[in-house]
Amino acid sequence: MEGEHANGSGCSTVALVREKPVRASRQTLEEARASHREQGFARYGGPKLAGERTVLEHGEEGYPDALMSVKNPPKRLFVVGDPGALQDGLAVVGARKATPYGLSCARRFARMAAEAGVCVISGGARGCDAQAHQGALEGGGRTVVVLGSGCDELYPAEHYALFQKVIDQGGAVVSEQEWGFPPLPYAFRARNRIIAGLSRGTLVVEAGLPSGTFSTADAALAAGRDVLAVPGAITAKTSRGCNRLIAQGAVPIIDDESFHDALFAAFGRLRQETTAAGARDSEEKPEEGVAFGDSERTVLEALAAAPATAEQLTRLSYAGTLPIAAASIPTALANLQRKGAIQRWRDGSYGMAR
Repeated sequence: MEGEHANGSGCSTVALVREKPVRASRQTLEEARASHREQGFARYGGPKLAGERTVLEHGEEGYPDALMSVKNPPKRLFVVGDPGALQDGLAVVGARKATPYGLSCARRFARMAAEAGVCVISGGARGCDAQAHQGALEGGGRTVVVLGSGCDELYPAEHYALFQKVIDQGGAVVSEQEWGFPPLPYAFRARNRIIAGLSRGTLVVEAGLPSGTFSTADAALAAGRDVLAVPGAITAKTSRGCNRLIAQGAVPIIDDESFHDALFAAFGRLRQETTAAGARDSEEKPEEGVAFGDSERTVLEALAAAPATAEQLTRLSYAGTLPIAAASIPTALANLQRKGAIQRWRDGSYGMAR
């Protein structure tokens, strides 16, 4: 069943998925650990996060006011790091199994938000969440990781170093679960309402159909927050969710300028806007002042539209949709990498250099 809500920009947004309200677990710590064992999961065996530890009780001083508008607000929050970081921020979320395009967008826009003085909120998961936290750290800002597990049962375990850096840079790792609560599937969906509640807006950078990311967007709508989305190619399965959100009223983020406009609408005057934009212009336009051949420019324009592997570009050439000889593609890719215009991702595809 779908529902309609008004977002903070005055436009009406229809939630893609109207899910039943998510309630926090009533399991005891012992019951949760037993359930965790029964499902065959191993306990976290890594180091604990270092930093100030605080428990914020609902209704008491220090508890985030923003969470009071969330359905079933957490009774308490277990925080490692600065509890003052739990301020109105921007949620940046997306797919765990993200494409290079989604990962790049998450990192890019999170970095821009941090440069503008906006705290970035995300879930610490693999994929877009982790890139959002990385981008915020690169931007010199604060970021908050909202876990589905307890703060002493880190999941994913390989993100320990990232989470510690979040704390060391003035951010926080937070959970509504007790310190040693294990990572159980339902708790991750439940925590999405906290991500949305701590944020004035939720930016979805990449999502297919269906997508678990929609529970965060749905919670944002229910709390009266803005939902923003990054569009993708209409042929890309990984962008169908974002494209549908935009069609139903989400604020489209089509470039840096539209993102800055959205930040200004949500947060007002922002610091470092001109300086940050100038820095990006100098860092992210390697083509300025660099000479490209015809074949290189053709490949560059194709990769600007969407990342692709050499094999995919070759098929486009044989199909006649990429006006370049197939034999020229490897040389063009090598030259573009050497000139700093593109980079190769771990999945073998090529995309624009950050």
